[in-house]
Amino acid sequence: METIYFQQCTLTSLDKLFGLRQVFDSPVLSDWLNQAIELSPFRIESLQHLRELFRLNVLGWNEQKLSLLFIGPVFSLAEISSQRYNLIAQRQISSRLHGFLLTGRPDGMVASGYREPEIPYFAFQEYKKGKDPNGDPAAQALAAMVVGQALNEGKKHPLYGCYLVGENWRFLVLDGTHYAISPAYSALTDDVFAILKALVSLKNTVEKLVG
Repeated sequence: METIYFQQCTLTSLDKLFGLRQVFDSPVLSDWLNQAIELSPFRIESLQHLRELFRLNVLGWNEQKLSLLFIGPVFSLAEISSQRYNLIAQRQISSRLHGFLLTGRPDGMVASGYREPEIPYFAFQEYKKGKDPNGDPAAQALAAMVVGQALNEGKKHPLYGCYLVGENWRFLVLDGTHYAISPAYSALTDDVFAILKALVSLKNTVEKLVG
């Protein structure tokens, strides 16, 4: 059985190998990103502070500093953590699909389970630059979502994802064989509040899925 690693994937290869198709009008993506989420004054003030720190350092931070000093704190503000689900970093996931073993290590994922991940619902991929020798961040996030879909053992709910290139965040949904990718949200602008609202909305969705 041939092994395909996430970092080898492109959107085109995923389309061909797993029968996927990108769509540009997704009610699932729209519902996710347009939930009426009200941010508390604490979250707003904290996010403003993080945005200013990011503005000051965006051209100088490497991926590790970006993760530690901006991405991590933003996810912390969304409070995606409980004893039933959690945000997990750098864990290998894999599944046998269409005669291939699809496997990789997303930068982050939200999965059921507490200390150890069980069933993934969300995959996150981060890149410092738009072009990188280690692959395509959109395809790597989508590949992790394909594996997550398989690990959900036939459950029909969508899988969620996000990838970050520099200051720009894009959100993804995989619903059956159709996937959609959002426009870019710049964390250097007031889009940063929409980014946090999307993560809080994700938390609310995961809580319903875990039950």
